Amino acid sequence: MSTVLRDRQTKIVATLGPASNTEEMIRKLFLAGVDVFRLNFSHGEHKDHAERVKMIRKIEEETDHPIAIIADMQGPKLRVGKFKDGKIELSVGQKIRLDLDPTPGDGERVNLPHPEVINTMTIGSHILLDDGKVRMEIVDKGDGFLVGEIQAGRYLSNNKGFNVPGVVLPIAALTPKDRIDLEAALGMGVDWIAQSFVQKPEDVIEAKKLIAGRAALMIKLEKPSALQYLDQMIAQADGVMLARGDLGVEIPPEEVPLAQKRVVRAVRFAGKPVVVATQMLESMIENPSPTRAEANDVATAVFDGTDAVMLSAETAAGQYPLEAVQIMSRICKRVEGDELYRKIIDTDHPDARHNDASDAITVAADQVAKDIHAACIVTYTTSGGTALRAVRQRPAVRIVCMTQNLGTARRLSLSYGVHSLKIDHVTTFGDAVKMAQQMIGERAIAKKGERFVMTAGVPFGTPGSTNILRVAWVE
Repeated sequence: MSTVLRDRQTKIVATLGPASNTEEMIRKLFLAGVDVFRLNFSHGEHKDHAERVKMIRKIEEETDHPIAIIADMQGPKLRVGKFKDGKIELSVGQKIRLDLDPTPGDGERVNLPHPEVINTMTIGSHILLDDGKVRMEIVDKGDGFLVGEIQAGRYLSNNKGFNVPGVVLPIAALTPKDRIDLEAALGMGVDWIAQSFVQKPEDVIEAKKLIAGRAALMIKLEKPSALQYLDQMIAQADGVMLARGDLGVEIPPEEVPLAQKRVVRAVRFAGKPVVVATQMLESMIENPSPTRAEANDVATAVFDGTDAVMLSAETAAGQYPLEAVQIMSRICKRVEGDELYRKIIDTDHPDARHNDASDAITVAADQVAKDIHAACIVTYTTSGGTALRAVRQRPAVRIVCMTQNLGTARRLSLSYGVHSLKIDHVTTFGDAVKMAQQMIGERAIAKKGERFVMTAGVPFGTPGSTNILRVAWVE
């Protein structure tokens, strides 16, 4: 029986890696507050990821608490080649030839193993290397080469990644490696596939076809071009991750906070989960506590109404993975407990979609729960649609999702405020209410005599048909 009840609505995603690859540490992270585990397929072997999936599923079974797993695809990483001495020293005004020759480079030239980049770039375009630490402007171009003039930066070393801001590259979002990784991840039974470096709606459509309903698709917004097609891509995807690292390199820093607010709001109003990611508690890779600015960054994402906040290297390779989860959980809880937070969330509130009875029922359920001081809102769902409608309202109380589908229960553990319960088959709404009364009482979600609001779609199993609302109480 599940005894794990989070005291916050915002979820926490943690990345697994060398610092968190044992069953003992994964269990500690889960108990400390991790709701979703991320496997980064940019690193590690398939057998290592498969072993971690087994560990997570074992913990899930022990605690009777559904846990979501995200498999994050590497995507088309753009990198320069190697240097004879491992790195070169740079000076402003220095010119470097970027070409297709794989020979190790020096201070005059280096391999750029991406002909599509060379073909697309024009004189006057800019390349940002090593997360923007090195900047160069293209001053010449020829057959199979570019010449860049250094504008900023002191050193450039082997295989550093680069970005080309303002340029839509003719590169598929799913590389041959990604396709292999995707099939392997689906074979492991992951719940979400995260697709990196999407640039246009066609990228999302292609991934959806390959996944073929075997997992949910989360698109990662890392390219400015993706923001231009935001609404179309949200419509195609099942969820969105705002990966502010690469995005922050390609757009001006002052635009990043605005992009975050715009994306979180758009995805929330679409009724899909959104994750704010990258560098949230970066200093905790080496330090036992975050900077005040980092704490504020996490709090801002919560104030924005995100479904989840994410830890990357902090839990994958950092010295203090457990402490990072604990402090992130405390920040989320503290913000949600502040009266200003509830005012902000309720002020910018999605209304029921026009002529949509299911949305009207869900909006009414949120209001009824407030009026009667309900202990929770219970949704009975097969596909997850009824629960996601409730999540869209960002209610002040916990959303208990009862479902016969374990995959649905796992996927929804990423969504704001959802506590998923895998249940046995029921045939009538009355039976579902009785089961809800029993289960939320046994799990201390509500006390005897406390009321709850329940929504469902009748007949059961019809996606998108939330059409019934009932007030009940724990007996």
